[in-house]
Amino acid sequence: MELSRSTRLGRRAFSALAGTTVLGLALGGSVSGAALPAAGAPGPVPTGPPPGPPGADGRRHRVALDRYSLLVDGRRLALWSGELHPFRLPSPSLWRDVLQKMRAYGHNAVSVRLAWNQHSPAPGRYDFTGVRDLALFLRTAAECGLYVVLHPGPYIGADVDAGGLPGWLTTAGGRARTTDPAYLRHADEWLGRVNAIAARHQFTRGTGTVLLYRADTPERAGLDHLRERLRADGIEVPLLHAGSPPLWEEPERTRDAAEARRAHFDRLGRGSTLHNVRTAFGGTSWGWLPAPSAPSPTYDPTAAIDEARRPTDKLAPLHQLGHLLCHVPDFTRMTEAPAVRAADPRLRVRHLANPDTGAHAYVLRNDSAADITSKLPMGGTDVEVTVPARDAKLLATGLHLGAGRRLGYATVQPMLSLSVGKLDIAAFVGRAGEMAHLALDCPDEPWPTRLDEEAAWTLDHGRLHVMVPLREDRLTRVRVRSGETDRTLLLLFADDAASLRLWPYETPSGRVLVRGPELLREAALDGAVIRLTGDTVEERELEVWAPPGITDVTWNGEPVQSGLGRALSLMTVWPLAGVPDLVLPALDGWRRRAENFEARPDYGDEGWTVADRRTSHGTTPVPDGQPVLFADDYGFHYGDVWYRGRLTGASGLESVSLSYRTGAHGLLMAWLDGEPLGTHRVDRPGGKKDGAGTWTATARFPLPRSLRAALRGPRGEDDPPVLSVLVRRTQHDQDAYRSARGLASARFEGASPDVRWRIMGAAAPDPVRGPLNTGGLYGERHGWHLPGYDDGAWEQVSLATAPDEDRRQGVTWYRTTFRLDVPPEVDASVGLVLDGAPDRDVRVQVFLNGWNMGEYVGGRGGAPHPFVLPNGILRTRAAPNTLALAVLSDGDTPPGPGPVRLELLGSAAGGVPVKPVASPARRRG
Repeated sequence: MELSRSTRLGRRAFSALAGTTVLGLALGGSVSGAALPAAGAPGPVPTGPPPGPPGADGRRHRVALDRYSLLVDGRRLALWSGELHPFRLPSPSLWRDVLQKMRAYGHNAVSVRLAWNQHSPAPGRYDFTGVRDLALFLRTAAECGLYVVLHPGPYIGADVDAGGLPGWLTTAGGRARTTDPAYLRHADEWLGRVNAIAARHQFTRGTGTVLLYRADTPERAGLDHLRERLRADGIEVPLLHAGSPPLWEEPERTRDAAEARRAHFDRLGRGSTLHNVRTAFGGTSWGWLPAPSAPSPTYDPTAAIDEARRPTDKLAPLHQLGHLLCHVPDFTRMTEAPAVRAADPRLRVRHLANPDTGAHAYVLRNDSAADITSKLPMGGTDVEVTVPARDAKLLATGLHLGAGRRLGYATVQPMLSLSVGKLDIAAFVGRAGEMAHLALDCPDEPWPTRLDEEAAWTLDHGRLHVMVPLREDRLTRVRVRSGETDRTLLLLFADDAASLRLWPYETPSGRVLVRGPELLREAALDGAVIRLTGDTVEERELEVWAPPGITDVTWNGEPVQSGLGRALSLMTVWPLAGVPDLVLPALDGWRRRAENFEARPDYGDEGWTVADRRTSHGTTPVPDGQPVLFADDYGFHYGDVWYRGRLTGASGLESVSLSYRTGAHGLLMAWLDGEPLGTHRVDRPGGKKDGAGTWTATARFPLPRSLRAALRGPRGEDDPPVLSVLVRRTQHDQDAYRSARGLASARFEGASPDVRWRIMGAAAPDPVRGPLNTGGLYGERHGWHLPGYDDGAWEQVSLATAPDEDRRQGVTWYRTTFRLDVPPEVDASVGLVLDGAPDRDVRVQVFLNGWNMGEYVGGRGGAPHPFVLPNGILRTRAAPNTLALAVLSDGDTPPGPGPVRLELLGSAAGGVPVKPVASPARRRG
């Protein structure tokens, strides 16, 4: 990551810098909000209860940092942030859905990047409405009880076109990410617009939950300028940058649960308390948003919450660790402890201790290809532990579990420890098939009770040993009492699957713990009633631990019959209902029309831009003797670009060579006087990758004999042959945003014609969908992708039976409409699958209700990957949806996408209310 790389300060250097006193992190070096203890105040802040969930509560708050953790109002906070890009989920209603899921899965903060190019179609023009409503997102995060770490760039990376820099910046003066005044003028204007919104939502002011501010500061002088900019804009929350003392921990993407454990436990083992998961939610790189580094519409297929808003296999360890950091305060102040070695040297061990509480943590890592079972000294004895191959474990000793009881040791990971009324609850997690062994130090003789048949226990010299075989998706409970206290300890043991149905929640009236449903969104105490909202997929029993006096339960607004169980919980008599089956409609009624009018010699291009520049704003040299043909120099930054060149003196022409530059999956199509010359792709022979995100290629097209003969015939001066060229795609590399895109040069053999070029790209940016929604195809410029376009005169076709012999080079459009009838109490995630595209060498641009959902690149074989159709853009409540496909084919491949169908990606009973996203139709006339 550009900005989020951890600083390279060693522990000793960092300790010397931070000392044992509180460090202010505000922009001028002072503490945000009211003052905390000044430098020289005796001793660090001790370990204690964490601050409660954040919100816009109207009170001033203090934020600072010492060498161990963030301090919020004098309390230690371990930050467990997850990254979410709002611009990758273009349905504001669903922001709440994902934010609620992140909170439920253990996050207490959301890290947010803002893409400048999404908000600014032109210099001085900014849009923070609709799917770009930053204020709405920040309000929603506060309502969901999440802190916000805001990263507005100006450069954000994130596999976004040009790293988030707007397309128009390619032709503006100044060099980006420097202190060049010409660049800073634009960057300051962008940050000023963001900061005007962010300042109103700062946690320090009590008007929101923006807790930290990250920024793009590759140079020291730029950092000084940024501080002045932020101070002038009223930003007072701490600033994180590449050289700041806070160790912002953000490992690279991890592929599976084991790799996620290794990555995050490693950082925990170094004592870090500022963590970020990249990415918590992947989302869709819709439209022309993606950079060449990640050209697929699916941004991160390894995200913990996938593009369809479903939990993935990687989520369990993140859920467990997040709740551990949020509910076990010992981990907010861990220091390196004397080295501990396992008997088997292949097992790497990091040992940490909390000087306040006496708790110890052990991070065990196994990088070998085999499971390792070894003795490890913990809690005053040698304990046998097993770490699976290429995996990691987090173990602890000395944790306070209530009423004087302490954890002697455990061979499974602690997940949470909380008190509900007179009940202390501690949950431990491991992998299914593992034998959990927990030793509990009790000041008085314990009275254990086995509540589930799997558990066994023994008592040895005042230490209670509990053994539980962990079964798949099974929770095992053990109750521990004694005669010297009225507090009861409840031990919970879960495997990964069962842990994902444990939901702690903090209400203003106390903590609750819920077990059973696939998701708990909210819990509220109302007199004797606890009101729960959430999601179910399967039929699930519901178990609730709530404060005294709670006797009744409602689920999603409906009362459920319950009674008191042996675990001192409220248990429902009947299971919660699962989600009903849904049947999706078949996609039929297709209509088709070919375009490529630009290839016709008599096409009227009088309104096109004349391409006659001799110097370029970009970094790519202009070929000798050629005009500038780069798309950005003429204001066309996204999508496809058309060129038309009139060739004077082309008699004898034998071949045309066209050099072009694109991002990933680029291609070029050419016609001469309407006759196809061929199609070329940058990833085929003749193409090469030039740098991180630019592909260059030269397409040589010999002229067919008929064309050569036609060029030798008599032609008037007013009727020169026309060379038409379509280039896709113009995405910009993150780190070389001024590298040219589009056609670079044209060379001819057999003749030396004089060429007069014109160029056309995307029309004016869509005021609702934004500047990255459409490109320069004829159909896009004339609204063929929009609802309301009259396609009644188009040819009727069936995609399942369309004849393969109907082949042509160029662009063919397909349109249909369909309706869904999803019950209002069901959240259904629907995808579009192009079953025929993997075997067809075509490019398919998918438009739903006018929104560009991204490009499918066919001809690669394998199972087709669905396009996720976000609810809000997708009308799910008996309303019409318009689906349009723009298919680019090379003339050797059938022009259609093949069979296309809707697929149910996931559904749940529950969800959040979804408002339709504005999808303007084509204007009549």
